Amino acid sequence: MQNPDYPKHYCGVFGIYGHPNAAELTYFGLYALQHRGQESAGIASCDGKQFRVHKGMGLVPQVFNGQILHGLVGKMAIGHTRYSTQGSSHVRNAQPLAVDCARGQIAIAHNGNLTNASQLREELEANGSIFQTTVDSEIILHLMAQPTFNGRGNDLVQTIRRIEGAYSLVIMTEKELIGVRDPHGFRPLCIGKKDDAYVLSSESTALDLIQAKFIRDVEPGEIVIINEEGLTSVQAFPEQTRRAFCIFEYVYFARPDSNIANRSVYKVRVEMGRQLARECPIDADIVVPVPDSGNCAALGYALESGIPFEMAFVRNHYVGRSFLQPSQLIRDFNVRVKLNLIHDLVKGKRVIIVDDSIVRGTTCKSRVNNLKEAGAKEVHVLVSCPPHMNPCVYGIDFPDRSKLMAANHSQEEIRKYLNADSLHYLSKDGMVKATGLPKEGFCMACYDGNYPVPYDAALDKHIIESRKHRVSSLAEAVAHEKSQIELL
Repeated sequence: MQNPDYPKHYCGVFGIYGHPNAAELTYFGLYALQHRGQESAGIASCDGKQFRVHKGMGLVPQVFNGQILHGLVGKMAIGHTRYSTQGSSHVRNAQPLAVDCARGQIAIAHNGNLTNASQLREELEANGSIFQTTVDSEIILHLMAQPTFNGRGNDLVQTIRRIEGAYSLVIMTEKELIGVRDPHGFRPLCIGKKDDAYVLSSESTALDLIQAKFIRDVEPGEIVIINEEGLTSVQAFPEQTRRAFCIFEYVYFARPDSNIANRSVYKVRVEMGRQLARECPIDADIVVPVPDSGNCAALGYALESGIPFEMAFVRNHYVGRSFLQPSQLIRDFNVRVKLNLIHDLVKGKRVIIVDDSIVRGTTCKSRVNNLKEAGAKEVHVLVSCPPHMNPCVYGIDFPDRSKLMAANHSQEEIRKYLNADSLHYLSKDGMVKATGLPKEGFCMACYDGNYPVPYDAALDKHIIESRKHRVSSLAEAVAHEKSQIELL
């Protein structure tokens, strides 16, 4: 069940070159990356001559079975697990996307969001390109399918230099596996090896599952080309020095058992909790996390403050999509069905509840009410990141400003809405300090409004509206033509 009060993940990508069980290993890689997207999954394999693709809506084990994987033959494969940030949730938008063009067969899986997608699509359509999906990833395929692209060297560099925004890509041609990371490094992508096979993955946790050795992260702006000669590297943006890795990977998105930029995500989150305790000391009896997103930060707060840590909320790991809308039967069902509270642990206690973010606030309010209904004397809400003030245009489903609670209400107003005795956020400096990395290397636009890659929302809206007008005009023209034929 997807909680609407939490930001949704973007996507996970995976690729492997040179293993006889490439599709099966890709399946397990996607399984480890399932947290990055739960709407659709897909795998494309290649035996050196022919592409085979299977994709569908749902979780990885719902889309694939042994028979399907057995049919995805070849020593090379790429995979994708998706949450829709651009393009609707429909099977035609599931990835990897594959084409057979004059340049040969090409498949792509994309994690991120292109900020100049509308402009590029407008240009491509004006030149005769016909799009089959509504995802920005298809734009990259169209650029690559043009006659100048051959999958190598400078032609690929020039193709990549045309797109802007956030992207980590795994690309498969008939002979090569290619990994690409945008020049700012918004999204993670790492390289591993399993025996003699090379692996590309959004997170290192997928390498652990298939027992592959972590080699290194793909550098921002780097293109890695893997073929029978081994791995070669091309820096597509040597002039780019500004880095902007999404700090929310450390706060929320990445799995705690992943390592990013030589930092353990688990340790960073524990340190965020410790920093929260230093900045916001509270006299309380217990520290309670919101599972699973608040576990690490709550542990850090408890360790630093000396206040006992209690798992008072018990998570139901078997919650799926409900076909009932039981609001008339059970109040707050969609919140309560996921987490149940152990009343005896909180009754008569002063409780600190720790979570990693508050976006809309409705779920947090229900948690506070649960605690008070169970007899908690006080409930203090602590958040292991700063208030979200701005939408994300690089692939995270943060809503527009009108739906971001902190962008429209003061901290005291939010506290009252939550029915909490106090509300505290980790500072921006404290969040960065917990990573042990320089502030200049992060994108923190959702907190501070500093967008590393410009985004013209007005132009984007204009192009989308003009496309709708063209479609409407075309439909009218077809209807008019049809009526003339009927008159004849």
